[in-house]
Amino acid sequence: MSRIGSARDAVYAPPVADREVTAFSADGTPLHVEVHGPADAPAVVLAHGWTCSTAFWAAQIRALAGECRVIAYDQRGHGRTPAAEVCSTGALADDLEAVLGATLAPGERAVLAGHSMGGMTLMAAAARPGFRAHAAAVLLCSTGSSRLVAEARVVPIRAGRARTGITRRILGSGAPLGPVTPLAKKILRYATMGPGAAPDRVEACARIVHACPRRVRQDWSRVLAELELDALVRELRVPAAVVAGSADRLTPPVHARRLAGALPDCRSFDMLTGVGHMTPVEAPEFITEKIHELVRTHLVAPAAVDAEESAV
Repeated sequence: MSRIGSARDAVYAPPVADREVTAFSADGTPLHVEVHGPADAPAVVLAHGWTCSTAFWAAQIRALAGECRVIAYDQRGHGRTPAAEVCSTGALADDLEAVLGATLAPGERAVLAGHSMGGMTLMAAAARPGFRAHAAAVLLCSTGSSRLVAEARVVPIRAGRARTGITRRILGSGAPLGPVTPLAKKILRYATMGPGAAPDRVEACARIVHACPRRVRQDWSRVLAELELDALVRELRVPAAVVAGSADRLTPPVHARRLAGALPDCRSFDMLTGVGHMTPVEAPEFITEKIHELVRTHLVAPAAVDAEESAV
């Protein structure tokens, strides 16, 4: 069973992993992977977003690890995974395939959840053999497949060339984020969270985001600015759930609606009123239950039915 960190840092630190694994991507990049929960439990794989780390999923890991095997990994350049020369959607897909291959048995299925760039990772891998062999269902949180800069609402002016250009410069800025100050938290709340986000959740997100190296932040911002995954959304043929926040400025609701309409097998679409971009932190219970629902429907329930039929 996963163990909580010390009382001093428990608010921000994720549970201590039961097991740590190093998965090696196609280009040799070593990926930091954490495994929480019983070894024989249904598997859940969590892919975090841009400038985040496994710590972003702390609430979901704590809630799910009692009855699921929760696998969380750091994207390249984030958390405890070193930066790599290649930053691309293809590399994201390579990395996910490597994690699935290193942590799941041949043919074993899992529920995969991705937030923001993590959701884009699932889309990028949709046609890969490793993904199709292991994905039972997916949850796409606060994510999009294209036009990220053009449709972002971080800059409060009318859509158009000027807003797109300013947004691109802001998201790709090389300015250091510095320490987590009251001003820094205010800026982060405005850009990434809903107006009613609790102070402790703003603090947690700020600590995670500010820990991302500046070069990594810049490298991936360029990839996201040119993102084009619309065709791969149609390859995501497993059951899918889409969740978005109505107050999301980074990937506004238009992205979620477009995904829900394009996915071959979208089972649900939830818009969380007043919630911003950081849905797993801002609405942890809802996201956890959504993952749990997918596990019950697509992993636990089919296995139980098979067992009952075998006993007859």
